[in-house]
Amino acid sequence: MNRYKKEILAQLIDKYEGSRSFTGDNLKKQSFTVRPEKLFPKYNDSSDYDTYKSINDSVSELEEAGFVKAKREKNGVITSVSLRTDGIEEIYAALNRTPKKELNAGLAELLRGYIGYNDILDRYCAEQLKRLESNKKAEHFDGDIFAYKQLLSALSVITDIEKETYERDFSAAVLRDSKAFEGIKSKVVSILYSYGDFPEKETVLEELNIIRNPGHVFFKGDAEITIGGQTIDLGRLAGDIGLSSAMLGDVESIRLKTDKVITIENLTTFNRFGDRSFFAIYLGGYHNRDRRLFIQKLYRMNPDAEYYHFGDTDAGGFYILLHLRNKTGVPFMPYKMDTATLRANLSYTKKLTDNDRKRLNALLDSEFGETVSFMLENNCKLEQEALDEY
Repeated sequence: MNRYKKEILAQLIDKYEGSRSFTGDNLKKQSFTVRPEKLFPKYNDSSDYDTYKSINDSVSELEEAGFVKAKREKNGVITSVSLRTDGIEEIYAALNRTPKKELNAGLAELLRGYIGYNDILDRYCAEQLKRLESNKKAEHFDGDIFAYKQLLSALSVITDIEKETYERDFSAAVLRDSKAFEGIKSKVVSILYSYGDFPEKETVLEELNIIRNPGHVFFKGDAEITIGGQTIDLGRLAGDIGLSSAMLGDVESIRLKTDKVITIENLTTFNRFGDRSFFAIYLGGYHNRDRRLFIQKLYRMNPDAEYYHFGDTDAGGFYILLHLRNKTGVPFMPYKMDTATLRANLSYTKKLTDNDRKRLNALLDSEFGETVSFMLENNCKLEQEALDEY
């Protein structure tokens, strides 16, 4: 079957499978039609007779096979091609295409088999089953059953990773191919973000301990840290120090010589931050499990200190702060993420996107309500790097 026949039949079947006639909900008889000039722009090009003739011949052959009906002008130009549904099974066979009802039944069975692994996957599967019942396409299914199984398999275990794991190691262990995860990574992230509880889409995998490169926690300030039997007086250092995630479990004690702790969202800000009254922590991207354990250990050993978080004054910054509190149990307070800071730096702010407004509106009744209202009214948000002083 040549490409013209395949394209015509595929378009007609797509229309049929998306109709009420297909689901049995339509009381009137429907017709499913395509126009050659819409599918093939060169069909009406008078300088390309070969294409015109090939398409006409292809339609004639489809008519002879009993698959379609065509309408023609007196000069032979085909104005429309309509599907003959009485030969639908033969059309599926000719296209080597699985009927949608059969495909959806198989997908529904597959999805039901992945219920019970974790809450995120349960919510995703439940929603897709509803979509299939309504004759809608399952989200993130592109027709490749094998790739879809890989996607569901990755989602079934990804919330159980307790230690930082390289993407390729995760892929090899779960998918039996070190490169397979890269092909479904964007879909995995989209589902986790849409059906889970993560403040930022870009950091979903890091929070779940799936990383490309080793993670580190960087910190600086007046404190003594004991690790592996050795005590380091950080107050005597001019800059910061970093520990890989693999070393965090070896930290025996952290004794603060100041009464304030601050976590900082962005690296540039952390590097510029020079207030020595704070013990400052940059989380190396995001507060995944290992880094949260470090913060919790610090809090247990220094419960009387004040804990702050310094992030961007935008929806993402607020959600990260709330998420940090929720995951660590530490009562972090916002630092320079308020209306006064916005007013003082209004010339450095950026305009809100539609997504910013949607996320900010969800925070109007929160503790950040006053600042959020100001942001919405003045169409502004502020990146922490834009501040002149910290």
